[in-house]
Amino acid sequence: MFKYLKNDLPASVVVFFVALPLCLGIALASGAPPFTGLIAGIIGGIVVGALSGSQIGVSGPAAGLAAIVLVAIETLGYESFLVAVVLGGIIQIAFGLLKAGIIGYYFPSSVIKGMLTGIGIIIILKQIPYFFGIDKDPEGDFAFLQIDGENTFTEILNALNAILSGSFSTGATVIALISMAILILWSSVLSKKAKIFELVQGPLVAVVIGILFYTLTKDSSLFITNDHLVAVPVPDGFDSFIGQFSTPNFSAITNPAIWVTAFTIALVASLETLLCVEATDKLDPEKRVTPTNRELLAQGTGNVISGLIGGLPITQVIVRSSANIQSGGKTKMAAIIHGFLLLGSVIAIPTLLNLIPKSVLAAILFIVGYKLAKPATFKAMWKAGWMQFVPFIVTIVGIVFIDLLWGIGLGLAVGIVVVLYKSYKNSHFLNKEDISNGSQKMKMTLAEEVTFFNKGAILKELDNLPENSYLELDVRKTRFLDNDIIEILEDFALKAKSRNINIKLISERGIVENPPSYIEFFKLRPKTA
Repeated sequence: MFKYLKNDLPASVVVFFVALPLCLGIALASGAPPFTGLIAGIIGGIVVGALSGSQIGVSGPAAGLAAIVLVAIETLGYESFLVAVVLGGIIQIAFGLLKAGIIGYYFPSSVIKGMLTGIGIIIILKQIPYFFGIDKDPEGDFAFLQIDGENTFTEILNALNAILSGSFSTGATVIALISMAILILWSSVLSKKAKIFELVQGPLVAVVIGILFYTLTKDSSLFITNDHLVAVPVPDGFDSFIGQFSTPNFSAITNPAIWVTAFTIALVASLETLLCVEATDKLDPEKRVTPTNRELLAQGTGNVISGLIGGLPITQVIVRSSANIQSGGKTKMAAIIHGFLLLGSVIAIPTLLNLIPKSVLAAILFIVGYKLAKPATFKAMWKAGWMQFVPFIVTIVGIVFIDLLWGIGLGLAVGIVVVLYKSYKNSHFLNKEDISNGSQKMKMTLAEEVTFFNKGAILKELDNLPENSYLELDVRKTRFLDNDIIEILEDFALKAKSRNINIKLISERGIVENPPSYIEFFKLRPKTA
């Protein structure tokens, strides 16, 4: 774990700066106190990071659960909601013990790539208002519809109107542009010049420059007001710090609504985690495979501990994980250190953190988003063919215009339709051949597996056979033939007689001309065929 500390330490700093505003923003989007998001980020980094089998995944509070958490807190109250978080973690542990982690492998690659690209686009779109110092909604609010009735695009239009009317924050915009220039210069030029630029990451430099900019421009027209700065809770002392933690109200455990919320949290958090695991494994330069059942156990343990001390639910999060990978993180130490950085900073330097302009962090997230949603990805998926491109695009559109889980669900639905279509097309191969007497000879070779999904394709081909033709039906390669298909062949045998179509059935048992009964014939065949 300490072998790649020179890679993991700089990466953990970048993840820390990405995670800090997201932890606070997701808490606000969930209707919870800001500190609860930090608790979840700390537990996600230290506890889940230590227990997880993922080397590059980073966990914390997730935007995908914000709507569920908001409704649950309003309905149950915060202390009773924490009971649901603890129970949800226990259910996740049960999922891990029952080997439910395999579910994550049933999502098509096109949907996973669409998820990554969609999240990248959402990150960019959501950070535009922050980039110009127009901060209305929490940075963790990644859904299309916003808390204040606006949506992603009306927020951008509002930002553009503010820019045109001159009511944006000049200072926030200037430091955002400076930060963006630093980040691009650092990654494309300086990091290739000397080792020091690899050890000291561009985002850290951008944050330091941002703090200096805020401090030096207090008496100028570029002054950045407090509402455009990070807002970490600042305790008055030890008692005030401890007072930010909450404990569950276990007396409410008999409330059925708590159990419904617990199962909802467990299901959604597990699904989001498994999808993020699949995505981060694809992004991992070393192509390591995360043990998914162990991941569910780690996430469940994290949620139990987070709920016991007043934190939000935890999942593995693609934004932080991708930032870790892009910054050169090699092992789980990056995630663990980022958790300790969150813990240390909220205890020791909350006042210093509150000097960081949000627009600087928006610039950092812009870079993260662009790397997830590169134009080259669209080009590669287009070249892969429409069966890959359509689920990919549908997933992106669903994520951008609804939310993460809806986008994945729509992409998966389209992916299933594509699979059914491919199965429909690939059930058989029909070769037409003219014979000198004017009749036609057809050869139909059935695939290795033919199920009821293929009924339509085979039925269509048989019905289109011309009268006075000859059909050679080859089933030698077929290992599984659904009873529905056998019944179609049985029915066609009757039609063939009236249309003067002769059939030759070729199987591993031999050749049969115009078999009287396909049902009896296939009953005599081995079980696999």
